[in-house]
Amino acid sequence: MADKLESIRKLLDETDKKIIDALAKRQELVREVSSFKLDEERNIRDTKREEQLLSKITKLAREAGLDRYFAEELFKDIIHHSVRFQTHTLVDHQNAKKDDEIVQVAYQGTDGAFSHQAAYRHFEERYTEVHSYGYNTFQQAAEAVKNEEVDYAILPIENTTAGSINDTYNILGEDDLHIVGEEALRIVHCLLALEDVAIERIRRIMSHPQAISQCSNYLAKLHDCKIESYIDTAMSAKKVLEDGDLSQAAIAGSYAAEIYGLEILKRDIANQPENFTRFVVVGRNPVEVDQQIPCKTSLLMVTSHDKGALIKCLNVIDDHDIRMTKLESRPKPNEPWKYQFYLDIEGNIANSDTRVAMEELEQEASSLKVLGCYPAQVGNGDE
Repeated sequence: MADKLESIRKLLDETDKKIIDALAKRQELVREVSSFKLDEERNIRDTKREEQLLSKITKLAREAGLDRYFAEELFKDIIHHSVRFQTHTLVDHQNAKKDDEIVQVAYQGTDGAFSHQAAYRHFEERYTEVHSYGYNTFQQAAEAVKNEEVDYAILPIENTTAGSINDTYNILGEDDLHIVGEEALRIVHCLLALEDVAIERIRRIMSHPQAISQCSNYLAKLHDCKIESYIDTAMSAKKVLEDGDLSQAAIAGSYAAEIYGLEILKRDIANQPENFTRFVVVGRNPVEVDQQIPCKTSLLMVTSHDKGALIKCLNVIDDHDIRMTKLESRPKPNEPWKYQFYLDIEGNIANSDTRVAMEELEQEASSLKVLGCYPAQVGNGDE
């Protein structure tokens, strides 16, 4: 019986490899399609073709005895990935960047951090080589861009459970950098150890205070176990490796487990499973975004202290039928009790209607700064 099970598992492994090989081959074809569209100046998205493909997949799944809903959802993800790749290719093409270039990216943290993972997720498929550099602070990562030590920095700007990251907002408001992209990443906290030991043997767990807080329900169930705050999630994973102590564990992502060769004792231990962090990619220069690409524009606005000043500004956006996806007030630096507003809107400043709206908004507000106009990420950014 055991031999039979092992034989079936071997066949499953071989089938999984064939699936990965097929996806890799499909991606090569997508790359060719993307190059063809650039040469012919064709639209990235062909919704009619997508609908035909999904209909065909549903038919093929039914004929194969496969769950049609499962097959359709799977191919929706595959199509989304294809569109995402072609979007990045078009943006790089229009901004004089080639997909075979080396790109240098700064982030806060160390190898295996969620920011490190987001950097690779955003750039890896677009460039032959991604050189990433970890810095101690967000400010240092941003300074690396300004000083031309790297091409871009990737900075977390908001988390669905912890809220906005103030340091990033301060950098965007004060520094002459531009948002050129965004990346949403699902944060999956895992319990990592040196080897696959019983959880009952763990006596010390380390992680960033925020990760500890987000996993408090799970940690409360562990007895005779000391919970300690550490620099960040990836550094705690690295310390588990360096200490070589089987009674120690860290809370970090599966990417950190991969980087440091640790075992995942328990996956997805956060109180809220739907935990996402949105990162922004910042560069020295703004990017031009083709109007066929769904676009987001981030703004920093200061209003007067007159009655109804904020409402008048928001009415400008509403009058032009522009959808606002984020509005947040922040204290204005060095001016107590005065506030500035960060806004995200759906729209491309290259579009004439959006540009007119921005001109009217600039007249209504005390000051208005475009932090960036960039392709909007579609999808939830699963790990």
